[in-house]
Amino acid sequence: MMDLVLWRHAEAEDETAQVPDLDRALTSRGAKQAARVAAWLDRQLPESTRIYCSPAQRTEQTVAALGRKYKLRPELAPGASVQQVLDVARWPSGSGTVLVVGHQPTLGHVIAELVGLPEPELSVRKGAVWWLRCRERDGRQQAIVVAVQAPETV
Repeated sequence: MMDLVLWRHAEAEDETAQVPDLDRALTSRGAKQAARVAAWLDRQLPESTRIYCSPAQRTEQTVAALGRKYKLRPELAPGASVQQVLDVARWPSGSGTVLVVGHQPTLGHVIAELVGLPEPELSVRKGAVWWLRCRERDGRQQAIVVAVQAPETV
């Protein structure tokens, strides 16, 4: 069994010509969102969770609120493909729990594909977490949604 937890970075500064996309920082509201969700995640995630993060400053600031070790993975940067995320996570053949901190629309595309939505567009709110589990049923692998949390609800 494998759990894949997808965490979208919290609210960040707007894109401007002066700040490259990868250097955008969290707003003060975003820092509060990250802290709230991190507190919830810290209570839920096993200690053995492997954590991977996009190299963007806003994702690093989001995951830093969790206070656990993580690895930056350039293939999780904005514009990543569904397959890149799944490869980093080793879904579905991996085991244990993997947390990926990344971006829209990629995370929405990953969720849509894994749960079998006909349209690839699924909106993931800033700072929100989607927790998916891979299980086998009737000889087939399935992805089930274990939890969805937004910063306002934790």
